[in-house]
Amino acid sequence: MLIKDIMTRNVVTVAPDVDLHSLAELFIKKDISGAPVVDKDGTFLGVVLEEGLIVRDKKVHLPTFFYILNGFIALGEQRFEDEMKKMAATTVAGIMEKEVKTVTPETPLEDVATMIIDQGIHYYPVLENKKVVGIVTRKDIVRAIAEGKLA
Repeated sequence: MLIKDIMTRNVVTVAPDVDLHSLAELFIKKDISGAPVVDKDGTFLGVVLEEGLIVRDKKVHLPTFFYILNGFIALGEQRFEDEMKKMAATTVAGIMEKEVKTVTPETPLEDVATMIIDQGIHYYPVLENKKVVGIVTRKDIVRAIAEGKLA
């Protein structure tokens, strides 16, 4: 079975300039946990997830330091900087994930199921020519099982 057989086709997308309050309201209204971010031409830019909204309210973790030979090397500085930017963000552009694993409609379902389990990523935009044609999540796979599409 291929992703096109089970993917959600009516995808809610958002623009990078949407404010975070509006994004939260959209997630609640549409009962979704994420959305692809697209530019005005519909080209895929990234994904925004509920976690991106929640990170704004988390505790700040200072970078950890690791002693090597005669000095300290800061570990996690980039992650710290990224977290600070997300905490200060006011629009989708500030919290969206830009480096996102995507799939195509022709991707075998088994490949995505394996990625969900092995990589812990539960939200995959389905792209054709850099345009969003669907999404596939854990819920889509569970729905396919419930509908008897999968054994």
